[in-house]
Amino acid sequence: MVEGTAAIKCAPPGTGGPPGRGASHGRRPPGGEHLEACGTMEYVTRIVIIGGGPGGYEAALVAAQLGAEVTVVDCDGLGGASVLTDCVPSKTLIATAEVMTTFDSSYEELGIIVADDTPHIDTPARVVGVDLGKVNRRVKRLALAQSHDITASVTRAGARVLRGRGRLEGQQDVDGSRKVVVRAADGSEETLVADAVLIATGGHPREVPDAQPDGERILNWTQVYDLDELPEELIVVGSGVTGAEFAGAYQALGSNVTLVSSRDRVLPGEDPDAAAVLEDVFRRRGMNVMSRSRAASAKRVGDRVEVTLDDGRVISGSHCLMAVGAIPNSSGMGLEEAGVRLKDSGHIWTDKVSRTSAPGVYAAGDVTGIFALASVAAMQGRIAMYHFLGDAVQPLNLKAVSANVFTDPEIATVGYSQADVDGGKIDARVVKLPLLRNPRAKMQGIRDGFVKIFCRPGTGIVVGGVVVAPRASELIHPISIAVDNNLTVEQIANAFTVYPSLSGSIAEVARQLHTRKTADEG
Repeated sequence: MVEGTAAIKCAPPGTGGPPGRGASHGRRPPGGEHLEACGTMEYVTRIVIIGGGPGGYEAALVAAQLGAEVTVVDCDGLGGASVLTDCVPSKTLIATAEVMTTFDSSYEELGIIVADDTPHIDTPARVVGVDLGKVNRRVKRLALAQSHDITASVTRAGARVLRGRGRLEGQQDVDGSRKVVVRAADGSEETLVADAVLIATGGHPREVPDAQPDGERILNWTQVYDLDELPEELIVVGSGVTGAEFAGAYQALGSNVTLVSSRDRVLPGEDPDAAAVLEDVFRRRGMNVMSRSRAASAKRVGDRVEVTLDDGRVISGSHCLMAVGAIPNSSGMGLEEAGVRLKDSGHIWTDKVSRTSAPGVYAAGDVTGIFALASVAAMQGRIAMYHFLGDAVQPLNLKAVSANVFTDPEIATVGYSQADVDGGKIDARVVKLPLLRNPRAKMQGIRDGFVKIFCRPGTGIVVGGVVVAPRASELIHPISIAVDNNLTVEQIANAFTVYPSLSGSIAEVARQLHTRKTADEG
């Protein structure tokens, strides 16, 4: 909405939402536009959302459903980095890699013949390969399709989508409203007036000064989808979630991968048992994992890349992927001038209902630095709108968040962690069961992985879990339900499971924990 104007709605007497179902009915938020006509009074709350990623578009859907007038300001396309350059593209690439890995690691054991390589045929076995250009074209096509679907959903809900970059203009006005200035690509500006603003601008790849990406040989994770040919020798710098996922994927696709990790192990922020399994799998599949090795610089030398480590060693490869974290998109938005408190890292401080330190300003997603997960961003955005518009809301509960690392095998977690138990943050019993004992895993040729569950010693209430397995992202769900609903290991153990199934290991771990609990009580 242009400054000084408002969308006024008029409802016939007796219509409208139920009392208390949003700020557009029953109460007037600061600065809300209103109209006395047709025998009724209706207030229209103006919401401006800066950023169209999961936090932004989910918030827009909620706010529109609750009767607010919503404008989403976005410069790249709805879905944000999650859909266009991060989560959706990377998991699409990984889906292809997963098929390659599954086939390569188990076809002989399962009795599959790759080609007519029987003794009476004098031809070599068919080589299974990948056309990376075709894979990446599919990746981009699916990402754009998903972005278009999201845009259609948001506009159908009644929200306006405005292309451009938004910034807050000064402090809150005397009537409680705020101004957002939107600058379009052509340099034109439009000023919006809002009763509440949600900042959901995400982040971008962090860069090392002496390892600047060029989009050809030295890449960040947004640039890998422009490759037409598979890197022959790929150096991945960074062993966090992004680095591990891409390293595993390209190794499966056929690249010779060197993973440079500054820490003692890959995935330093994940469950140590899970990280150990994955690192062992990486090494067995031929990956060169360099622990306690910090990259100081990366430079092109002809058609090669040389990565220099802090200790002076030099690694050479055909390509280098820099996966060294992300920077929040919080600069140049007038946040501090508007009273929004930033952390030293540049992330926006928020409370558990997504409020910032500035009245009427909320924040969601990666820009807040709270769990860089699309699901968390979406929940933060929804919570912000429910809170401001007067609907029932539950504060963000990070101990109910399930997360997944899309390597092969996948690593899924929920609730309290092994580090929490070892550090005395919570008193819990732990049982870990290798998948090697699971009959379905044996049938499918699955050798690596486990199920681990944490429960309270007195009550048996499940407080956390880890699953390392193919499709761990699906298997973690029953444990997530248990954590979210305070279920006990006895309840999980007594629930029927399909035989044979990988989920049977979850029930078996629960039975072992319940048996220990019973023995302790006896």
